[in-house]
Amino acid sequence: MVKEDKEEQQNAEDEEEMPDLIEDETAKKEEPVEETVKEEAPAEEQPAKEEAVEEEEAKPKKKKEEVEIVEERTYTIPLQKALVRPPKKRAPRAMQLVKIFVTKHMKLEMKVSEEEEEEELPQLLISQEVNEKIWDRGIEKPPRKIRVRAAKDKDGNVTVYLAEAQ
Repeated sequence: MVKEDKEEQQNAEDEEEMPDLIEDETAKKEEPVEETVKEEAPAEEQPAKEEAVEEEEAKPKKKKEEVEIVEERTYTIPLQKALVRPPKKRAPRAMQLVKIFVTKHMKLEMKVSEEEEEEELPQLLISQEVNEKIWDRGIEKPPRKIRVRAAKDKDGNVTVYLAEAQ
């Protein structure tokens, strides 16, 4: 019976609050337009603050990725063999040479044996910066050499970044 009494009291209080809410809404409608514009400006700032908080939360994730790095090396990759190809195939060949070089020097195992088929293979990821550097002068004129930083994580995945000196 005590529970029923509490529920009845809450229902009665809710009914009393409802007219107040309706009155508040009508009062807001009577306000001048200028005040509503002022109220909207802080609302726009709030999403910006939320985005800043999200970016701060994203930063620790990047630090975790850096901690996972097992091995990191800097290489100068020669790309002159790409010039042997026809002009319209040189930049794609330069990308192939980067993949071949990093796979060889970072000891990235790409072969699949019957036992390892169930497990995921380590991946080679080339950053957007490296891709843009190779394609910077177009498909016909890739650079003769490129300096990169290759980082291997715990899972054996290798990521290739542009060296900081460039």
